[in-house]
Amino acid sequence: MARFRRKSCITLIALVLLILIVTVVLKALAPEGSRFDGPAGVEGFPDRESDPVIPRDDDDRKPDEAKMKDSAQSDKDAELEATLRRFPPPNYYLHTFYYTWFGSPKFDGKYIHWDHPQLPHWDFKVAQGYPQGRHSPADDIGSNFYPALGAYSSRDPSVIEAHMQQLRTAAIGVVAVSWYPPNMKDDNGEPTDDIVPLLLEVAHKYHIKVAFHIEPYTGRDEVNMLTNVKYIIEKYGEHPAFFKYRTNTGKFLPLFYVYDSYLMNSEQWGKLLKHTESNSVRDTPYDALFIALLVEEKHKRDIVTAGFDGVYTYFATNGFSYGSTQRNWASLKAFCEDNNLIFIPSVGPGYIDTSVRPWNFQNTRNRINGKYYETSLSAALEARPDFISITSFNEWHEGTQIEMAIPKTSQTVYLDYLPNKPTIYLEITRKWAAIFGGERRRWQD
Repeated sequence: MARFRRKSCITLIALVLLILIVTVVLKALAPEGSRFDGPAGVEGFPDRESDPVIPRDDDDRKPDEAKMKDSAQSDKDAELEATLRRFPPPNYYLHTFYYTWFGSPKFDGKYIHWDHPQLPHWDFKVAQGYPQGRHSPADDIGSNFYPALGAYSSRDPSVIEAHMQQLRTAAIGVVAVSWYPPNMKDDNGEPTDDIVPLLLEVAHKYHIKVAFHIEPYTGRDEVNMLTNVKYIIEKYGEHPAFFKYRTNTGKFLPLFYVYDSYLMNSEQWGKLLKHTESNSVRDTPYDALFIALLVEEKHKRDIVTAGFDGVYTYFATNGFSYGSTQRNWASLKAFCEDNNLIFIPSVGPGYIDTSVRPWNFQNTRNRINGKYYETSLSAALEARPDFISITSFNEWHEGTQIEMAIPKTSQTVYLDYLPNKPTIYLEITRKWAAIFGGERRRWQD
């Protein structure tokens, strides 16, 4: 019996040793991070129980590769957060008009909008005294200034990224993107609705919101306006970068700027915007704040009758229209208060469009090294607006851009921001964004 017990013990010890050796070998062969690293059944499942398991293109990556990619993404996120901390906070009451109609051969197969034609004067005799034809990029573009990014494409992700960084430098919180319905375009461009998803993604990364500036597309009426508002809200309305505003009644609504709104009469607009109409958007999932363009004084009554929620003035030329004349802003604000309307004056750094309208010298407004812009911003603040809109971030044809411009030597003569830096108008905007924020808080006290 003793000999049997010794044999049993030896066998048992040998078995235990064998199990230990097998375990060690398997452990050594197992890749790092596998289920052997912890209690069985824990590793390999989503960290958050509520997360669905979504198949990934790289689900078959080796664990070391996954860790390297995750580490790289973590580094990118940390770098972005460090970049964002260098910017001032965005002011969501400060909007700027943003254009996505530019194209380049690399991204679009050709130059778009940079080759803008020189438009003839409506008087044939006057037109004969000015050049006509198209510009020839990249050295000759349809602008009196030259962009620091060159004759870029609005589809270029690096351009959108650079724009968002410039916008954050300026403390601008909202871009109002020029918008045409899918497959529709302006006279000199191509359809641009397919750029919106990328714009929203990059804007979100920089904590910037996107509103829509609905252009006067061909055939615009109350019926297709409803269709297009539904399209925008259904396609983009749930994106975190889609701008919504909490009204005094507690509703959280999108905001639409409507360019050349006066081209439709108040009866047509009323069918879309008045609570009493059967096809109205009011109190539906497609309700929104609709902001009309006020050009002439007579438009005030039409805007109220139509059921709009507010007015903006767009033009950066002081004195060009009733709405863009700064001395009228105080009375416009009073009119808006009396009629429960949002007042959004539009300010700009200057105006010059003689590269595309060579006969239009009378509407040129010199930038005066930023003084014109500061005067406009000061006038807007004196009127105690609800928002301020900036014309524009990048409407290069009309010389209203605050985007960075650089000196350019070529056969075409360009203006520039000298003796100031290319960022001068971003810096002025940032200064007044802070002043506007402080004034808003004071008005609410």
